[in-house]
Amino acid sequence: MGENGNGNAAALHTAMNAVQALGRGFDVNFDTRLLYCKGVAGSRIVEVDEEHGRDIYLDDHIVLSNISRDIKNFQEPFGRHNSGVCNFHEMLEYFNKKANVSGGFPLGSFISAFSFTGSTNIDAATTKTLSMDGFYIPLAKFQLTKSPSVLQENVKRTVPTSWDPSSLASFIENFGTHVITSVTIGGKDVIYIKQHHSSPLSTTEIKNYVQDIGNQRFSDKESHTSSGQIKLKDKGLDPGLFNSQGIYPQPTSAPYLNGKEDVTVIFRRRGGDDLEQNHTQWAKTVRSSPDVIEMTFYPITALLEGVAGKEHLTRAISVYLEYKPPIEELRYFLEFQIPRIWAPIRDKIPGHQRKEPICPSLQFSMMGQKLYVSQEQISVGRKPVTGLRLRLEGIKKNRLSIHLQHLASLPKILLPHWDTHVAIGAPKWQGPEEQDSRWFEPVKWKNFSHVSTAPIENPETFIGDLSGVYIVTGAQLGVWDFGSRNVLYMKLLYSRLPGCTIRRSLWDHIPNDKSKKVVATVGSANSGDSSSGSQENIVNKLSKFVDMAEMSKGPQDPPGHWLVTGGKLGVEKGKIVLRVKYSLLNY
Repeated sequence: MGENGNGNAAALHTAMNAVQALGRGFDVNFDTRLLYCKGVAGSRIVEVDEEHGRDIYLDDHIVLSNISRDIKNFQEPFGRHNSGVCNFHEMLEYFNKKANVSGGFPLGSFISAFSFTGSTNIDAATTKTLSMDGFYIPLAKFQLTKSPSVLQENVKRTVPTSWDPSSLASFIENFGTHVITSVTIGGKDVIYIKQHHSSPLSTTEIKNYVQDIGNQRFSDKESHTSSGQIKLKDKGLDPGLFNSQGIYPQPTSAPYLNGKEDVTVIFRRRGGDDLEQNHTQWAKTVRSSPDVIEMTFYPITALLEGVAGKEHLTRAISVYLEYKPPIEELRYFLEFQIPRIWAPIRDKIPGHQRKEPICPSLQFSMMGQKLYVSQEQISVGRKPVTGLRLRLEGIKKNRLSIHLQHLASLPKILLPHWDTHVAIGAPKWQGPEEQDSRWFEPVKWKNFSHVSTAPIENPETFIGDLSGVYIVTGAQLGVWDFGSRNVLYMKLLYSRLPGCTIRRSLWDHIPNDKSKKVVATVGSANSGDSSSGSQENIVNKLSKFVDMAEMSKGPQDPPGHWLVTGGKLGVEKGKIVLRVKYSLLNY
């Protein structure tokens, strides 16, 4: 009787916590666990009638007393459910639909279930198919039934009326992104199957594979499939795997499937006794040890009709859910939600061509086409630089130039340090030494043009230096004339940013995901003068020597507030490349 009493107490505790979670704020970037609810227990952000209550009976032994009449208890069907084989976005939508959440962003529960990184681009690119097979034992579903929901006045008053990243981040941290509208408690035992893009298995093979694993896990007896009896020893699988939790890359010894090393199987349970490995025995413990197995939500911003500042909070929550910066970085992430511009911006007046400048040139072979180099100094003033790229410009697309990506305006957090009235001293150009031939690399042949690959960094900037940091605000290409072995080099312009320190830096060799292939970018909007079809052969000849990928970091690169603090030219596979050093600052 004592054991039963303890079981009832645990179930009652979970049920009461679930009821108290209704109407509270929640950040759906997190997994569906009560510990991630915002505020203290019972601190609802929507109005709920707490004066008129009644008792809710879960069973003959568990009674919840004085529960608001705005909260109802529903019984959900239990049993096994299979999602089928889905692509990444189909499974994302499946999770969102179950949580009653609209939008194409992944929920924290989805990311957690399949052990994803949280970057939609990366996760979708590496995933071929996703599948779920689970056994669900819902004991009760508690739901807010008051409609329409009304946001508490104290919550409305904290909505920022302008784009103030600090206040917006504080609101999301305190109240979350959504309101909890229902909580289901019970137990679930789910298998998540992640097929990587490198896996050659067909949809039918994956479907049968998922079914076989599910049959084995959810049955006391040996499982059967449409093809007959399958034994664990025949599959080369450890029987213990089916009665445990964890993530397992599948072994290669199964004779009836090839390529299972490119499939990850994840076993997860919620509720019940963790010490019970056998599924049937575990299921018997769910009633005495339930946990939250599902939640549904409603967006806070949908409750802000007529509230000043709604559009700013809507935008902040939207980008937060899309890019998922760490919550502690959200303020700085929002500070950098400013349009980005590539400089220089060329005139696009129809029929107007600016005069071709006289430029030094590079040549990579005896009879090769000359590549001219623009020595124009590109400077963006007091605007943070977030990327660099190389471009071919001119009527013939035979002039190499460098472009800078920068924020269109200064983030608010930098105004005290970098506003126009703040004295920062004159900017300084930094570049490689002309005599230092250790860094010279030929593009094609050693008797022809080279590139100085020396890294360019400001020697006065150190991590944690309290005197301020030096960040890039300009760039220039140049050529040292050594006859046929002339050398391309790059200089960077550095401006001091007082009152800030460098937190972390990295050299990035990976182009931005949005970079287009060379031929496609030759005539891009800001890449120079328009090209004609008659110059296509020249473009193709010269573009094979220049990597025009955009090297930049934006909101898709956590934590989303990187600045350029260095760079270098290089030669890779016969192409002139650009590599960039980025830094995060302490403001």
